Amino acid sequence: MGVNMQSESQLFIGIDGGGSKCRATIFCPNKGVLGTGVAGRANPLHGLEQTFESILASTELAIADAKLTSEDVHSLIAGLGLAGVNVPRLFKLVTQWQHPFAKMYLTTDLHTACIGAHEGNDGAVIITGTGSCGYAHVGEQSLLIGGHGFALGDKGSGAWLGQQAAEHVLLNLDGFAQDTGLTQPILNHFNVTDAMGIVENLAGQSSSTYAKLARIVLQQAEQGDEVATLIVKQGAQYISDMARKLFAINPTRFSMIGGLAEPLYKWLDEDVAARVELAMSPPEIGAILFAQQEFAKQLSQ
Repeated sequence: MGVNMQSESQLFIGIDGGGSKCRATIFCPNKGVLGTGVAGRANPLHGLEQTFESILASTELAIADAKLTSEDVHSLIAGLGLAGVNVPRLFKLVTQWQHPFAKMYLTTDLHTACIGAHEGNDGAVIITGTGSCGYAHVGEQSLLIGGHGFALGDKGSGAWLGQQAAEHVLLNLDGFAQDTGLTQPILNHFNVTDAMGIVENLAGQSSSTYAKLARIVLQQAEQGDEVATLIVKQGAQYISDMARKLFAINPTRFSMIGGLAEPLYKWLDEDVAARVELAMSPPEIGAILFAQQEFAKQLSQ
């Protein structure tokens, strides 16, 4: 190995893996960010093989972007924030992975998102992307809410909005539910003309396929469609309630992150919206800070 682990030139890699993509950033304490790469989804709940492939693919891209060689991967100290590893069995399986890094420190994507959003300080975050969940860290206390995954929870997420919309549109096409501006755009989205066409495109699909419909739901809600508005309001209500549960442990800062954070903001309850502050850094920078903290702990032992 021959890496002087304490040197200012030690390279770190932060990896943020979620339901639709995996992002890796290489960082050097004295030079800053050197390179970034983005690959496919990395949620161990949906398959370990794919998770490891996405981590390696995003790492390779970041290495190329940083103008390093493939051998340099063995000198990287990695911080991983992954969705799904709040399930202990998956956490264990990922830590047993024969990874290529010099060292690897693993935690949840929520934890690294929180570290990034508040640059290492205490705070709370809600992630609303493909999935949804909340996390707060104050002193020795941490609180995790939701994050139960698609079909069991993830209310207010992209996948949930898409699923609710698809369900209503199918009922509408069969003559059971009220007409809605959602029907035509969803048929167009899949380039089909009837209910069976939608079913064919959605049956057995993952959360990221449903999440692609969220944009349509938000657009229709903006235009005042009754059904779309009701779906979005329900999702935003859940996110507002989740935020209040996080506020119970008195986090000093609160941020919302993920692809739906901005479009959902205007639908949140006022008391919650008033507390939202911009995330200081993205989750992959949080993963780097996490790796640095854990590595420093090891050095001092």
